[in-house]
Amino acid sequence: MDCDKGEGNDCLLDLVSPMIRIISYGEILVDMLSDRILESEQKDNEQFTKFPGGAPANVAAAVAQLGGDSYFAGKISTDIFGGFLNDALIHMGVKTDYIYRTENKKTALAFVSRDASGERSFEFYRSDTADLNFDRNDFNQHWFEGDGIFHACSNTLTDADAYKTTLIGLKMAKDNDWLVSFDVNLRLNLWNDLSDALSRVWDCLAQAHIVKLSKEELVFLADGGREDVVIDRLITGQSEIVVVTDGANPLICYWKGDQLTLDPPKVEIRDSTAAGDAFVGGFLYALSAKNFTPNNLKELFHDKEELPKILSFASSCGAFAATKEGAFTSLPNQQDLNGLMLG
Repeated sequence: MDCDKGEGNDCLLDLVSPMIRIISYGEILVDMLSDRILESEQKDNEQFTKFPGGAPANVAAAVAQLGGDSYFAGKISTDIFGGFLNDALIHMGVKTDYIYRTENKKTALAFVSRDASGERSFEFYRSDTADLNFDRNDFNQHWFEGDGIFHACSNTLTDADAYKTTLIGLKMAKDNDWLVSFDVNLRLNLWNDLSDALSRVWDCLAQAHIVKLSKEELVFLADGGREDVVIDRLITGQSEIVVVTDGANPLICYWKGDQLTLDPPKVEIRDSTAAGDAFVGGFLYALSAKNFTPNNLKELFHDKEELPKILSFASSCGAFAATKEGAFTSLPNQQDLNGLMLG
């Protein structure tokens, strides 16, 4: 992809073409977003507007919006909400070759309320829905030909069968020498047993080269222990990069032997629904644009300018998304990021 050279549209990354393919796998659902801020208005007669969502679907849309070679892998219902989601992915430029449609399952729904700071609370309607019925045999070996990045999140781990399917996808990607990315993205009210959450998330983290988690998720993984022990466990395992975000506070990126702290751009937060997914999408897009693979990823840590630039790009993607409502509708393109980049 080439950046336009018109006035006011500076190239944010020095891009390499062609880009590595990115597959985002997992849940896709409809976010029913509240029309009001709950701290400032009565909850009576609260109304909701539908938006496409689901963390890995958001990441796929974020990558595509930036101009990446983006695929979504998952299962979508043929109901009216499923059709809405499929059309939304296509509209964003996401390739839908790896999507299966089912008549027998419904689309998951998430009702999202917001407070005055833009923070969200969720109520999920997601029992035996289409996204949870992606079967282990639905993964296809030819998807993993050539170089690529495979991304997943924890919300496919809430169901025992979907958890096993997710592990198979992660293993297939790793066995084919793809970069594996995992965003903890924990939604505690989706879990019947939080002890399952802890063990299953760690099983997936053990497969990931790239890990993204929030400060709250780091505390959860520590399980009453020290947070630095969690970081050490990840870095001494398979993880090459661990990024811990903390909203508008500085993020910390860890790798073997060192770390980097970065302040995100200061913006007026309107809705943080897709901020984390936009960050991940920007980060994976940048790695794809530079053609990073498991074989050359360590080169990123020897360049004192490259990693901060990639993190700044990703952080700007997340900050921009927080200024807009919804998930897909908040995701930036290259032009949107002009003026937000740090440094």
